[in-house]
Amino acid sequence: MNTTTGKPVHLAVYDTLADWETGHATAQLARTGHEIRTVGPTTAPVRSIGGLRIQPDLALDDLRPEDSALLILPGADLWDTTDDLAPFARAARAFLDAGVPVAAICGATAGLAREGLLDDRDHTSAISFYLAATGYAGGGRYVEADAVTDGPLITAGPTDPVAFAREILRLLGVYEGEVLDAWYRLFHDSDPAAYGVLEKAGAL
Repeated sequence: MNTTTGKPVHLAVYDTLADWETGHATAQLARTGHEIRTVGPTTAPVRSIGGLRIQPDLALDDLRPEDSALLILPGADLWDTTDDLAPFARAARAFLDAGVPVAAICGATAGLAREGLLDDRDHTSAISFYLAATGYAGGGRYVEADAVTDGPLITAGPTDPVAFAREILRLLGVYEGEVLDAWYRLFHDSDPAAYGVLEKAGAL
């Protein structure tokens, strides 16, 4: 099932972004008809931790929740070394307040914790004490899991990009049930049996 709203999915891009964390999600979304637009601090090029030069499609100041289906926040060294990415956490607050989903992985979860967005929502990250170091009040809602969805918010740790993608695909209604499970088993476990399920469903 594909419940795309016709609105693009926005991928935040900034210097030192962890480029391996969102590839499964954005590739599968694009293959199933979702437009992916990149949003940077400005429209000036940024460079990922892997050295990829990315030209943002729009600046953060021009991003509005009502124009988006989802905001994806990847990890980046800058989440833990400066306050430069705090505006992206504030954008996540605006999205969640408007009922528009946000998906955060790795260091971006710490940014959301600092913004107070994890205090009252189930969530996960790299490890519990990583978020505890932010001083946030949500430690009691931390879940030991590969990825967690609580309402419109998805969180995951840096070693779980496939589970992160799974939750995004589920939340946006791209795949569900047996097909979603098979997609995860194929890309996470290299399970050959999953291929037949996806092929039969036309999901490859």
